[in-house]
Amino acid sequence: MAYQHVKLPEGGAKIRYANDQLIVPDNPIVGYFEGDGIGPDITRASLRVWDAGVARAYGGQRQIHWMQLYAGEQANEVYGDYFPPETLEALRDVVVSIKGPLTTPIGGGFRSLNVALRQELDLYACVRPVRHYPNIPSPLRQPDKVDVVIFRENTEDVYAGIEYKAGSPEAARVISFLETELGAHFLSNVECGVGIKPISEFGSKRLIRKAIRYALENGRQSVTLVHKGNIQKFTEGAFRNWGYELAKEEFGDVTLSEDELWSQYGGKAPAGKVVIKDRIADIMFQLMLLRPDEFDVIATPNLNGDYLSDAVAAEVGGIGIAPGGNIGDGLAVFEATHGTAPKYANQDKVNPGSLLFSGVMLLEYIGWREAADLITAAYTETVKDRIVTYDFARQMEGATEVKTSEFATAIIDRMARVGQPA
Repeated sequence: MAYQHVKLPEGGAKIRYANDQLIVPDNPIVGYFEGDGIGPDITRASLRVWDAGVARAYGGQRQIHWMQLYAGEQANEVYGDYFPPETLEALRDVVVSIKGPLTTPIGGGFRSLNVALRQELDLYACVRPVRHYPNIPSPLRQPDKVDVVIFRENTEDVYAGIEYKAGSPEAARVISFLETELGAHFLSNVECGVGIKPISEFGSKRLIRKAIRYALENGRQSVTLVHKGNIQKFTEGAFRNWGYELAKEEFGDVTLSEDELWSQYGGKAPAGKVVIKDRIADIMFQLMLLRPDEFDVIATPNLNGDYLSDAVAAEVGGIGIAPGGNIGDGLAVFEATHGTAPKYANQDKVNPGSLLFSGVMLLEYIGWREAADLITAAYTETVKDRIVTYDFARQMEGATEVKTSEFATAIIDRMARVGQPA
């Protein structure tokens, strides 16, 4: 298709999705957004590492052709629009993309671009793997026990954006209806903002289905449904119930409940079986500190997942190295999970780890695991050598503090040490 500002790279071919499978050529076109604030710095560094990893892993037989897309401040400069329609069309066209952090104001202004992107493209699963890498500073005594993949529902819950400002006519109408028609009680003589929390059977089951499939395909032992169903019985409680129902109906031959695990198997799951269990959200935060190795894949509604993924990331080094991907049926946009940090913009200073490992997720998603593993190994060697950006340098004795671009160079240099062309 013809674009106004987007330029298709020469020599590349588009990824396709057919019969529930990605069809990836050896020269795929992949979209990327530099992002705002520190986005250009970490994107430039990460692109170099991804390209070097692919080149070394496949001896030049494969190459990604990157296509620049626009959202946020860059899009406003190019289009006069923070989220132009052309960007949406290009995302659908190229199927797989990655983005740096995008500006979103707090409490006003334009709608969250991240939320808008997820909802417009129906990228219903926010997938965040969280694990510890050797020598990364951590507040835990045994951070290596943390190795979970969080599946956060992306389109419902309070993030659906159905809310009305305190004192507005819309809020007054909702409150009046709830009080007079349904018997709800609000604090008297107090203006209230009102939000509505939709959680559906359809949305819950497709998220949990993706989590269970991931567990089965990647040899994971369990899927834990995290919810606040003891209080919110008909939203988060329903999420839990629908999860057990789905597991039994669609995966009954390869899953078992935690009750069955103990009553029938003495607590030891048979080979090839995935255990389905659930935990209350507030208790889950404690358990991820005290007994993190009891959890593997986690599936949870939107708000819980937002809190939990950042909290668990803090256990292994922070969101600065925590990757993420927004994945639907046939579309995926991977992303840095942190903000734009504008005070560090254009300083070539910050840790590119979150975006870098989101690109590793992208490579795994398209089936290029050899390149993904090579980058991960080279990153690990770099940190082992105590070559790090300022955020880790201030927490490590004997560290060599380097710039963003220099950190990328150090990773690339170590690829020769950890792997050879296929």
